[in-house]
Amino acid sequence: MPEPSRLLQIWGSYEQLKVRYDPEQRAVWYTMVPRGRPCFNVDLLAELRRFQGLIRAACRGRCEAEDQPVRYMVLASGVPGVFNLGGDLDLFASLIENQDHEGLLRYATACIDVLYPNAVNFQLPLTTITLVQGDALGGGFEAAVSSNVVIAERSAKFGLPEILFNLIPGMGAYSFLIRRTNPSIARRLMTSGETLSAQDMRELGLVDVVVDDGTGEQAVEEFVREHQRRRNAHTAMNRVEQMMGAVTYEELMAITRIWVETALQLGRRDLRMIQHLVRAQNRRLQRDDAPPKKAMESSG
Repeated sequence: MPEPSRLLQIWGSYEQLKVRYDPEQRAVWYTMVPRGRPCFNVDLLAELRRFQGLIRAACRGRCEAEDQPVRYMVLASGVPGVFNLGGDLDLFASLIENQDHEGLLRYATACIDVLYPNAVNFQLPLTTITLVQGDALGGGFEAAVSSNVVIAERSAKFGLPEILFNLIPGMGAYSFLIRRTNPSIARRLMTSGETLSAQDMRELGLVDVVVDDGTGEQAVEEFVREHQRRRNAHTAMNRVEQMMGAVTYEELMAITRIWVETALQLGRRDLRMIQHLVRAQNRRLQRDDAPPKKAMESSG
């Protein structure tokens, strides 16, 4: 097994991920920096899966050793104001228009293949953490709540907007929600399209810690320091929870197949709503990327 300082060299380089290792806390931070709209595009999903596989390989055979290199996995976003906007809606619309069942199932499976390892702690004695700074919508919401611990800055927003185009979230939302809340709340969140604040999520038990804007990274580090003091007990608790109510890959895939079948039944009106959401997301990104007004005026 290589020394922790050399791990990043083995994990390789990525185009849509930034990876950093904190040897003192034995924490791996992986930050999403997707190209274009901050969603789960196909290439980002492929990079996430490759990265997760390398993490498991790095820890294999050392999972019970005191010197294991990774104890915490921290998922975050490098896009200001956005954690993740969910699935690639452009791709969805195209696949649905072409009635491409295999293509839609392939994309949905790629999402499950990334969320499932996070939901089961990579099948290792480590703790998964999500830091949410900004909007977590659709698949972004699902990714956030798939972790053991969710830490959110106060201005973060959460929502499952799929109902707006006559669909439900299908890549883990129900499975993750009912294990943190109850079926009634899960159904409400999946069928209402409502947007929740970080504090709303905290009150529902879907966010563990709410902190002031700009303090998220510090809050994660403080959480890890406190967690490490009783890590043995926390790790055992993770194992008990997995034993008693673990999310299974088969469950996620069964729900995903229902999602694919339902998506292929969407009509023209529903597809127009998807394209409307894509345009709204693009306009927002253009505003966020635009230089300040004064800077624009002075540059002329």
